[in-house]
Amino acid sequence: MLRIAIIGLGDISKIHIPAIQANPNAVLTAVCDIDETLKDTVPGVNFYSDYEVMLKQEKLDCVHVCLPHHLHYQATKACVEKGVHVFQEKPLARNAEEGMSLVDLEEANKDIKICVSFQNRFNETFEKLQEIVASGKYGKVTGLKGLVTWFRPKAYYDVKPWRGQMKYAGGGVMINQAIHTLDLMQLLGGEINTIRGSVDNLFDYGYDVEDTAVANIQFSNGSTGLFFATNTNAGNSSVELQVILEKGKLTIKDSILTKANEHGKKEEIIEDKKLPGSKFYYGASHAKLINHFYTCIENDSQDYIHVKDAQTSMEMISAIRRSSEIKQEINMEVYQ
Repeated sequence: MLRIAIIGLGDISKIHIPAIQANPNAVLTAVCDIDETLKDTVPGVNFYSDYEVMLKQEKLDCVHVCLPHHLHYQATKACVEKGVHVFQEKPLARNAEEGMSLVDLEEANKDIKICVSFQNRFNETFEKLQEIVASGKYGKVTGLKGLVTWFRPKAYYDVKPWRGQMKYAGGGVMINQAIHTLDLMQLLGGEINTIRGSVDNLFDYGYDVEDTAVANIQFSNGSTGLFFATNTNAGNSSVELQVILEKGKLTIKDSILTKANEHGKKEEIIEDKKLPGSKFYYGASHAKLINHFYTCIENDSQDYIHVKDAQTSMEMISAIRRSSEIKQEINMEVYQ
């Protein structure tokens, strides 16, 4: 039985807690948050306000790090140094440089597993899309499109000001809402040659993180990618991920994978399982990834989403931001 703990009892922990409790081979032993009013969040589970104390007093197999972005590295490092495996929420870090510190941490502690929560890789639609693309049935990938058109009111940042500050969040829409889309695009497109991007603020909320970003991505295999993300839409529309192949077009939208035939008619292939409630856009694959990672811990398998796997999305975000600053394309060799 794996002994599990959570550091951080914010919004995303409400997705992790039921997944942990539903796993028959795991027990939620402890939770930690600096806000002591949350101590009754999980009845019957030990509560701590200091994770260093928790790590010292509890015998743990895995800790879920569900903290604001600027605290990811130090909390993950503390767990690893105690010999405890980590399931870390996205993003990996605030930028590519900080991400490399976690890559180095992983490399120096190969017996400790760190899994980054890119759960959308485990969505049924994406798994099937990857399978079709890899089969070569419709030829090579020639283009990719990733669209995230959501809405975040000023209150979203006001209630948790760290979300709107670069020094804490590391960014806005790219790192907080659209990082999953960037991750899936690079999985499909492969190695990236160059990125030309632009970031801006269309809403004047008074915070310094971007609410809108666009990028052109040139992949080493000759395919191109268009990425667009904004938090200034009228509401939260479905994320769209499209792959253009030599002999077909595959699209994930509204949690359904479709293929367009030569006449433009769409054929439904598979639909994702949905998460109940208002946070449906989180996707329903958190539990799937968590269960998978626990199995990797039990079997000492390396088949999970490593820090080095998540670093690519950090490099993409840093490149888009830098490209916007200097108004030139960025050669991704600078991150290698």
